[in-house]
Order: sequence, then structure tokens, then C-alpha cells
Amino acid sequence: MILENDLTEGKLFPKMMNFAIPYLLACFLQTFYGLADLFITGQFYGAAPVSAVFIGSQVMHMVIVMITGLTIGCAVSIARSLGGRDEKNAYRLMGTSAAFFIPLSFLVSILLLLLMPWILSLLQTPPEALEDTADYLFICFLGVPLIFSYNMMSSFLRGMGNTRAPMIFVALSGIVNIGLDYLLIGPFHMSAKGAAIGTVGAEILSVLLCLFYLYHKAKILHVHKKDFYFSKDSLRQILGIGFPICCQDGLIQVSFLAITSIADSLGVETAASVGIVEKIIGFLFLVPSAMMSTVSATTAQNAGAGFHERGKMGLTYGITTCISFGFLCILLALFKAQEIIGLFVPGEEKVIAMGSDYFHAYCFDCAIAGIHFCFSGYFSACRKATLSFIHNVISTFAIRIPGAYLAARLFPATLFPMGLATPAGSLLSVFICIYFYRKYFCSSKAS
Repeated sequence: MILENDLTEGKLFPKMMNFAIPYLLACFLQTFYGLADLFITGQFYGAAPVSAVFIGSQVMHMVIVMITGLTIGCAVSIARSLGGRDEKNAYRLMGTSAAFFIPLSFLVSILLLLLMPWILSLLQTPPEALEDTADYLFICFLGVPLIFSYNMMSSFLRGMGNTRAPMIFVALSGIVNIGLDYLLIGPFHMSAKGAAIGTVGAEILSVLLCLFYLYHKAKILHVHKKDFYFSKDSLRQILGIGFPICCQDGLIQVSFLAITSIADSLGVETAASVGIVEKIIGFLFLVPSAMMSTVSATTAQNAGAGFHERGKMGLTYGITTCISFGFLCILLALFKAQEIIGLFVPGEEKVIAMGSDYFHAYCFDCAIAGIHFCFSGYFSACRKATLSFIHNVISTFAIRIPGAYLAARLFPATLFPMGLATPAGSLLSVFICIYFYRKYFCSSKAS
């Protein structure tokens, strides 16, 4: 049996935490790449390079979350197979994933490089930050195959219930990332270009460590060359779950990029203020993201085993955890916003003041978004990932983007109203998710 963390038996909450905590730590460390880039750049340069790193890393974050969403289909499918004790199908899913995602990664990298001028224009990149942003994105786009490879391999491990190995890999590569940042941004004066090289260098190490681990693990799993081919059924399982999640995560990031574009159009100080807060919020949102993956893994394993009520119990535990954490984040933002933002841009009083206003409003999303994150994980594991896509489409285009635009135009002196747009959109998503849950999962068993 290759299932390393069996969520189908025993006390559920401790087992969920055993899965969630290493995954959360890995996500924290991975996000720390971007925070380190932003923080270290701010220590050596002013608002323009900081804006360049933020804009570039925001684009890359969108790419990463979409790739991660796509590979979630693999993790969930493997978990369902192992929950049902079908190891042969799990091997087939791994081989199909490799045969599909590796060629796809190079195509995506080339496409992004070709679209880079359009991306820079679409985001209304400030002229002062244009060259640095272009340098940052060019290097990071070259590293897209590394992002695909790492997320694919770590999805194999998550499907098996193993979240500890990826945590160790990210921790080691994070040390390399910070070291390269200080060296290249500081003594070598490479600005945003140095931040991008440091990030790609860390990605190379992550992939090598994961590949080394899986190579030796695969010998035990009896995965052979014949498994690395396209299986239409396996690919249908993977993309049936992963593609709607990819689109859902992409839409969320589209709303963030739209807000970034709105902020960029208002000047470099506003762009830097919004950028720093978005990075902080992204860091805090790793807890709901980890719980979404945990709920998904829990539900998938138990759905495969036929224990549907246990999957619903996992959803309840996930939502409760996210709401509790969200209230702690709200308190942190309301009382310590200026001190936190000041760490990134010491002495930039205007950026600190504007960022604090934005943070004070945005922080409420920390408690609200976790609810629909957990529902999305549950829907995906039950092979109804399209429901997650639907609620995100509605909330993004009905509230998040138009709300941010109107707030920026009607209240140009403060970013507080603009910061309320995202939590308002999340609240709408929560209501839609509750409706879907009652309609599809309360009257019959999730399948």
C-alpha cells in the first residue's frame, strides 16, 4: 500500500492536521520567495524597482496558481484511487501526468514569452518600472517548465498523502533563494533581474530534489517506462478536476491583476502600496489554501472508499479552522498594519499610509475567503469542480473587478474602499457555495 497518510480511518482532525501542517509550511516557504524578492529589493532600491518586482511576481503568481490548479487534478485522482485501494490506476495516473504536463510546460513558456509585451501593456506598468519588470518576467517565463515539473511531482506525493517531503525540498531551496537575492540584488546591483535569477535558481534546486526523491521512490512503487503514455481515461480524470480549478484560480488572479492595473494607473506609490499588501495577504491566504487542499485530499480518499459522511466532516473541520485563523488576521491588520508595511519600504511614509488603509479593508477577506476555499476543495474531490469555477466567475465579474474600479475612481484619496471589493466578492462566493452544497450534497451522497 503506497498511501502514506490514510485519511479514511482513525480520528479525522489530527490526521488532517498531519497532512495540512507540512503542506502549509511548504506553501509559506514557497511564498517567502516572492516576499524575499520584494523585501530585499526594497532595502536597496526605491519605489520603482519594488513596483517592478511586485508586478512581475504578481504575474508569476497567477501562472503558478493556475499550474498548481491543473495538477490538483492529478493529486485528487491519485487520492481517490488509493482510497479505493486501486494502486494500478494510481501508477497509470502518474505516467499520464508526466506524458502530458512536460511537453505542455514548454509550450506555455514559449507562449508567455511571446505575449510579454502585451502583458506589460495590459497591466499599465509605470514607465519608471517598465525595464525592470520586463527583465524580471523574461527570466521567470524561461523557468515555467521548472514550475510545471515541481508541481506535478509534488502532486504525486500529495496524492499519496505525503506532504513532508515537499516541505523539506522547499525549505532547502528557500535558503538558496534568499542567499542569491542578497548577493545579486545587493553587491551585484542587478535589481529586479537579480530577484528573478534567485527565484529560478531556487526552482531548479526544488525540481532536482523532488526528482531524486521520486526516482528512488518509484523503484518501490514499480512505476515503469510503459506507464509514461497518454491514457485517455486517466487524462480525462485529471483534466476533469484540474482544468476547472485552473480556470477558477486563473479568474481569481485576473481580479488581482485587474486591481494591480487599476493601482498602476494611479501612480507608482499607489502601485507599491497595493503590491505590498497583496503580497502580505497572499502570505496569510496560505492557511485557507492549505485547508482547501486538505479538505480535497480528505474528501477524495473517503469518496474512493465510499465514506461520504467522513468527507463532509472534513469540510466542517476545514471551514472552522479557516474562520478561526481569519479573525486572528483581522486583529493583526487592524492594530499592526503600519509596522508590517514599513518593513518593506522603510521611510516611504506615503506608501505606508496608503497601504495601511488598503490592508485595514482587505483583511476581512482572510475570514471570508477560507469558507469558499474549503467548499471548492470539497466540490473538486467530488468531481464537481465546475461548481467552483461558476461561483468564482460570478463573484469576480459582478463585484471584485467593478467594485475595485469604482472605488478607485470615486474615492481617489484613500485605498480603503478599494480594499473592500475583494471581501465583498468572497462573501457572494460563500452564499453561492452554500446553495450548491445544499442542492447537490445534502439530499444524496457525494460521488
